[in-house]
Amino acid sequence: MNNDTIAAISTALGEAAISVLRVSGPQALEVAGTVARTRKPLAELKPRQTQLADLLDKEGHVIDHAMLLRFQAPASYTGEDVVEFHCHGGLLVTQRVLELLLAAGARAAEPGEFTQRAFLNGKMDLTQAEAVMDLIHAQSTLAMRAANEQLDGSIGREALQMREDLIHVLAHIEAFIDFPEEDISPETGEAMLARIEAVRDRVRRMLATAEHGRILRTGARTVICGEPNVGKSSLLNMLLGFERAIVSHAAGTTRDTIEEMLQVHGIPLRLVDTAGLREGGDEVERHGMTRTGREIERADLMIEVVDGTRARAETKRVETTLEGSRRLLVLNKADLGVHSSWSADEGLRVSSVTREGVEALRAAIRDVVLHGSASMMMDHPVAINARHKSCFERVSASLEATLESLLRRDAPEFTAIEAREALQALGEVVGRVDIEEILDEVFRSFCIGK
Repeated sequence: MNNDTIAAISTALGEAAISVLRVSGPQALEVAGTVARTRKPLAELKPRQTQLADLLDKEGHVIDHAMLLRFQAPASYTGEDVVEFHCHGGLLVTQRVLELLLAAGARAAEPGEFTQRAFLNGKMDLTQAEAVMDLIHAQSTLAMRAANEQLDGSIGREALQMREDLIHVLAHIEAFIDFPEEDISPETGEAMLARIEAVRDRVRRMLATAEHGRILRTGARTVICGEPNVGKSSLLNMLLGFERAIVSHAAGTTRDTIEEMLQVHGIPLRLVDTAGLREGGDEVERHGMTRTGREIERADLMIEVVDGTRARAETKRVETTLEGSRRLLVLNKADLGVHSSWSADEGLRVSSVTREGVEALRAAIRDVVLHGSASMMMDHPVAINARHKSCFERVSASLEATLESLLRRDAPEFTAIEAREALQALGEVVGRVDIEEILDEVFRSFCIGK
């Protein structure tokens, strides 16, 4: 399939000023030349130089006037010959040009196939290929920074450096297997232990970013809950900056969950407004409260809203197994005064009307979501994904086993097996081993044209 010439629309479907179609493969120039009428053959066009072209159908009728851009292998995104068509962004025009490219001999690209070819042709490692999709889907500034850091090769470089250190260790172990009469000197053994421990510590630091990576990619699930009429929907609207939820003095106005994405200090939040928790209510409202309970239990953060003007003893708190470090208490309606029964350091004083305390709330959300490591994320936003985490966990387990084997002074053959397992897992991070199933899974999530 890698010898095929592929084509796809690389911009989103819909009407726009321009649309981009991309052709890549050994016959890219011939396929593009069949559709485009230019002043001189595409093969004579200088790489990365644009040329105006008429795009013609089989009858010679002009479909569009477009700009053509040629990239010569290997200096292209895919590492192959690539031709880009920059057309007018009409749906009919774009689709018609694609049909002509396919009729001229190109094959419709699979989702992610352009990036997969870039990986297979050595233009990027697997972590960089994954970062392309992370950048496309980024919903916050921190997520965008993390994707760009990964696209620049930060995770790949770290994994490759650890792999080189382990290769050095394994080379020593293999030498003792080949030359058993040479015993491991105490100095050499201590140096090997130190090198393995250093790699293990680096792996642990990478694993510590996994939770941040999940939040940056999918958003921290943040549930707003509390009794009816305490201002949950008003708080949601205030944080969003627009009227998303209906606000009413009537109890039970919100009967189902309302979900919106929000960015707080560069962190994506999946903000969920829920039905008020109270006894009674009709069947629909009770169903909404059941759903509220489920949302709370799977939340990354729970914002419990209470009416700050009411006495603490009159307030029914939310019962949940969610640990305290993932909960925030908001004393709403602070503009009307907070009841004296609430202690000075209990809860955040907030007013959805005057926006009092909103910045303090946003800062508290940031600190809870990032578990107090906000400065680290701001300075070093690199964070691994679920696949990286699985690989690094295997690396960590294999390194622990390697250390134990060395300390027990096992036969070098057994120690080498564990070291090779660590090397295998590190290779999977960047795609340096034969992992066809992993590649298929990674690129299956891509959009067509990328």
